[in-house]
Amino acid sequence: MNEIQLKYGCNPHQKPSRVYMDNGADLPLDVLCGRPGYINFLDALNAWQLVKELKAACSMPAAASFKHVSPSGAALGVAMSENLKKACFVDDIPGLDSSPLAMAYARARGVDRMSSFGDFIALSDRCDAVTASVIKREVSDGVIAPGYDEDALEILCSKRNGNYNIIRIDENYMPADTERKQVFGITFEQGRNDIAINAGCLSNIVTQNKNLPESAVRDLLVSLITLKYTQSNSVCYAFDGQAVGVGAGQQSRIHCTRLAGDKADKWLLRQTGRVLSLPFRDDVKRADRDNAIDVYLSDDWDDVLRDGEWQKIFTRRPDPFTREERLKVLSGFSGLSLGSDAFFPFGDNIERAHRSGVTYVAQPGGSIRDDNVIAACDKYGMVMCFDSIRLFHH
Repeated sequence: MNEIQLKYGCNPHQKPSRVYMDNGADLPLDVLCGRPGYINFLDALNAWQLVKELKAACSMPAAASFKHVSPSGAALGVAMSENLKKACFVDDIPGLDSSPLAMAYARARGVDRMSSFGDFIALSDRCDAVTASVIKREVSDGVIAPGYDEDALEILCSKRNGNYNIIRIDENYMPADTERKQVFGITFEQGRNDIAINAGCLSNIVTQNKNLPESAVRDLLVSLITLKYTQSNSVCYAFDGQAVGVGAGQQSRIHCTRLAGDKADKWLLRQTGRVLSLPFRDDVKRADRDNAIDVYLSDDWDDVLRDGEWQKIFTRRPDPFTREERLKVLSGFSGLSLGSDAFFPFGDNIERAHRSGVTYVAQPGGSIRDDNVIAACDKYGMVMCFDSIRLFHH
């Protein structure tokens, strides 16, 4: 089969719509269940490339959670702490520790649970039953993987009354070296972005501190490969084998850094005892808990704690988590890695990154103010690599 007819394009009024191979070859994928749409396929194919490259670079299973053609989260199958399991709502999944792939997706989904609601999932490896059990309980549009165990497929096919989108892709498929797309009837052509991101890209350390541990190398690779498939401008914070904050599609780089940093802060704060012990009512659904936590961790916390509101969510009124208290927690945290898809034009990006505990930075370099950015890193004892790779994605 070399084409699939779609219900519509990006929007219901954009018809006809299809995905197809213009060289007449068969599509390198099969739809095993459901009817994926135009945006589903965009998310699936971008996400698949991300997890395939992450696994190749780090030799570990990888997963990604995509929304609107950018990752909400991406992660490797690193073992999870009990607090992280609780923050990701997977502490009750039987056999979780036995499946690195399941832990990768639990981490990816847990990066930014607000943005991941209704995501499209990519898995680097054959989907097992434990991973399928994690996916089943989340609101999601679909999944792409190179294969599915029989019991995993049975679990996934039960979602959405049997209409859950399940795509199997040929893991050996390689696209042509040249890619094309049309905008306003005009065809654009370019070489496919097949640059390999690996540890060798991080060898040019330009700061006084040149101590780059293996854990930071891994996290910087997670960050940079995530950025390769994130709508630009973009910045990604990473820690413990996963993205922890993605700032995508901003016109200003400092806004990317702030957005990603705010998400990284909330990822950390979600794991504190203060949040894990929030007294939710039993009838409050997971998505509503995510929304309540997001507001609780903001300066608008009174929206969920004022009289008449907290009773809808909690069994008792929690104490506010004030800005001062949150900053105190964050000030004791360090060791995060940060990647940028293009050079930092000002040191203000480093100042903001430092507030979120960033110690390691990778960016292309090449700004006329590189000295200013390096000096800002040196002020905080940070390590910065110039990788000389711009990773714009549009």
